[in-house]
Amino acid sequence: MPAASRRHFLRTSLAMAGLGMLSGCVRAPLGGQPAEVPRIGVLSTFSASAPAAVRYREAFLGGLQDLGYEDGRNIAIDFRYAEGDADRSFADAADLARLPVDAIVLSGDAAMAAARRATKTIPIVFALNSAPVESGVVASLSRPGGTITGLSEITPELSGKRLELLRGAVPHLTRAGVVWSPQYPGPALQYQELEVAARAIGQELLPLPVRGPDDLEPAIEAARGRAEGLVVLTGSITNPHAARVAEFVARSGLPAIYGERLFVEAGGLMSYGASVADMWRRAAAYVDKILKGAKPGDLPVERPDEFEFLINLRAAQAMRLTIPSPLLAQATEVIQ
Repeated sequence: MPAASRRHFLRTSLAMAGLGMLSGCVRAPLGGQPAEVPRIGVLSTFSASAPAAVRYREAFLGGLQDLGYEDGRNIAIDFRYAEGDADRSFADAADLARLPVDAIVLSGDAAMAAARRATKTIPIVFALNSAPVESGVVASLSRPGGTITGLSEITPELSGKRLELLRGAVPHLTRAGVVWSPQYPGPALQYQELEVAARAIGQELLPLPVRGPDDLEPAIEAARGRAEGLVVLTGSITNPHAARVAEFVARSGLPAIYGERLFVEAGGLMSYGASVADMWRRAAAYVDKILKGAKPGDLPVERPDEFEFLINLRAAQAMRLTIPSPLLAQATEVIQ
């Protein structure tokens, strides 16, 4: 059966089955013939019920709605969640490519690696990527080339700022432990930038590499008595397990700064970085342009419009840490 016929058959079957949002239902017009609508795949390493995943999903759907799309009416969306297992993304991406979908939207190094292995032809939109040029995902920000484009959260460039903010909360900081995943390009580049920033101010770093979820607790525990604070880098290992990371850090008693708000919402002390929800909302515009005929390689990679600096005073009180007033004044949001 030709690919176009298989695709038409699949969409007709889904419509007749009356599947909901996660299956991407398709409604038939009055004439009785199934409507031909574009199908989008969304790839995530999070659990579907994780607060961050819910927020990103709502932001993306809201962005599509602003552009006139409604899931189940004029677009079909398949969400695939790896439930915190980065390796599962490879199977999820392969499934989406087999459907097939008209574009894949994703975030994170693990999801990107999975999508690139699954397809060389389906357009890929990253809602966020730490360093797309340095990691070889795109040729340049202005002319990505190929079939991939999206939004960069410029995480490596923010590493020095996070170290500065941590020193503002912990004036006696002499050594900062760094939780990172060296096997992924994003965290590896973040760590390199952090080393540069640390050398410039005479700050010592203690590398705490994690290659899987089981490494998180022992890595954080290893910093106890050897560092006065922690920098937890964003990545495909840390982000989907934000609640566990925040719990382990709280148990260590060490002040920590993170790259995204989801860690602070899970009980962490501070975070500084781009608004990821806003980037997911803006990813919808890329989907719209691609569905209207634009080539991903011609769509420039955009940077964040919004940045967030969160401080959790409850976490500070739990560790008997006083946050200086000048640092509190810089916060965009304070959790009481």
